[in-house]
Amino acid sequence: MTAGRVLAFDFGVNHIGVAVGNEAVGSVQALTTLKARDGIPRPEDLQDLFTKWQPEFVVVGYPLNMDGSDELMGKRARKFGRRLMSTFGVRVYFKDERLSSAAAKEEIFTYQGGYRALMDKDRIDASAAKIILEGFFAVGGRQSVTDFCDPAAFQGKKAKKGPATSQEQ
Repeated sequence: MTAGRVLAFDFGVNHIGVAVGNEAVGSVQALTTLKARDGIPRPEDLQDLFTKWQPEFVVVGYPLNMDGSDELMGKRARKFGRRLMSTFGVRVYFKDERLSSAAAKEEIFTYQGGYRALMDKDRIDASAAKIILEGFFAVGGRQSVTDFCDPAAFQGKKAKKGPATSQEQ
């Protein structure tokens, strides 16, 4: 584990965007997009990411409807986060990701090649993960988030849904 190193995921059923960042300096970089089958990437692809980057914690984008209500993809993203927690033993934070894909498309169009660049779905997903992590850092990172899964709090138990209680923090 590398202090301050963070992996971020833009969860999707077929594609999962990945970004890496450093909480101490606030730097963020889009990395790659993992292919997934029904929201589950190849285990070896995840293992390679965790071995190479050794994150201290993980941020998973949490999709909500525009009115703030939950949706099915949110439940699936939470399940993905719990799977990361149990497999790799890392704390997982969930960050509202509304409009992250739209922001990624705007950024790619403006700074990375116009319409032609927008045809690259992998680039969009990785950029969305980058935007999720930038947003996480912008609101204060771990100190401002109460929605997470902590492996220490759930040893031998199934991870709870919803915001953490003060005892879990």
